[in-house]
Amino acid sequence: MLRDDDGPERRVEKLRRINQVLIDRIDRLEESRSSAWSMFQAAVALEQEVMARTRDLERALADLSQRNRELAVARASAEEANRSKTRFLRAASHDLLQPLSAARLFLAALADTPMNDQQKELTDRLGGAFESVEQLMHAVLDISRLDSQRIEFHRQPVSLGELFRRLAIEYTPLAEAKNLRLSFVPTDAVVESDPVFLRRIAQNLVSNAIKYTHRGGVVVGARRRGSLCWLCVYDTGVGIPAVDRNRIFDEFQRLSHDAATPGMGLGLSIVRRACAKLDHPIRLDSEAMRGTVFRVGLPLVGLETEGRPERPLRASLQLRGRVALVVENDPGMRRGYEMILRDRLGMVARVTGGTAEALATMGDDPPDVILADYNLENGDTGVDAIRALRGSAGQPIPAVMITAHRDPQIARNCAAMQVHLMEKPVHPVELAEMLGEILA
Repeated sequence: MLRDDDGPERRVEKLRRINQVLIDRIDRLEESRSSAWSMFQAAVALEQEVMARTRDLERALADLSQRNRELAVARASAEEANRSKTRFLRAASHDLLQPLSAARLFLAALADTPMNDQQKELTDRLGGAFESVEQLMHAVLDISRLDSQRIEFHRQPVSLGELFRRLAIEYTPLAEAKNLRLSFVPTDAVVESDPVFLRRIAQNLVSNAIKYTHRGGVVVGARRRGSLCWLCVYDTGVGIPAVDRNRIFDEFQRLSHDAATPGMGLGLSIVRRACAKLDHPIRLDSEAMRGTVFRVGLPLVGLETEGRPERPLRASLQLRGRVALVVENDPGMRRGYEMILRDRLGMVARVTGGTAEALATMGDDPPDVILADYNLENGDTGVDAIRALRGSAGQPIPAVMITAHRDPQIARNCAAMQVHLMEKPVHPVELAEMLGEILA
């Protein structure tokens, strides 16, 4: 503040300081304005960049949404194609396996007739060809079922001793044809699994071991470890190199050094898929040129407490003279059943084409056992035939349902009716074994 008593110089000095302060304030204000303008410009530029990136993101989201719609359509189409494939295989399996099953029966009947060496060789080769076709068809059907999201498993106690006995009947001739020893270690273990798929797992492991073994043999056994019982298949075959041990579980994969061995490379793929679905761990140990062991872990239920009745050496001894009523609409299958039941097993075979004919044929004389195909004519089924025949006879006649359809509902119906289930193609040895058990 200027006062009257201040001298001129003092006043000038004060005015100079005041002026400097005002100039500094003006400079700061200008700097602030410049900074604010820069910030405003930066904010505008940033906003424009954000808007540009937002537009890019919106375009990307729109593109992603379109891709998701396309993927959804493609997934729906693939799922429908897979369902169509499954429906086709289910529908076609009966028509495909029917002639193969009939041919099996005729070939077995032919093998029982006197033949010279050339005829026997031809019969053996035909049997091998049918076996290859059957294995391939079963593999395709099994993979189709295991790929289906609607597959149902029927877990129940399974006797490994009984499974081993059936496998021995099925695969001993194959091992003997290669001069191999096939041994099954006796066991009384009972495990929990789906009996149909457990048998398919074991069949593929034993068949694969025999295929890739040229000297020595194959041993099948069971080892208990805690709560699991490990189904083990040992062989003295060519072994599996470490680099191939994951690949061999994929479809159509085979060991390159043994390409001459027959097969399509589907067996181990089925084993892996079935074990994964059933939550059965699988292990593999192998040494080149020394052999391989596959192990499948199965939940242990217990041990068999009652011994199985001793079976006669030949089923025909207990089947001879027994009456079998066959309900089958296919003429070739009817003739095949007639030849096997009558000529090989010594049974009395009454063959019919449907429920009405079967009722008329039975009359007041019930058979000892019913063999019924599931698919008959005009909506008629083996379930209808068995129910009608049992109702007419007034007693639960033992029965076997034979079908090419791997349908869980058929299995449930058979279990509810206490009817044995057999899948096509029919093996005469297995048919004789089952009839021997039923009529023992």
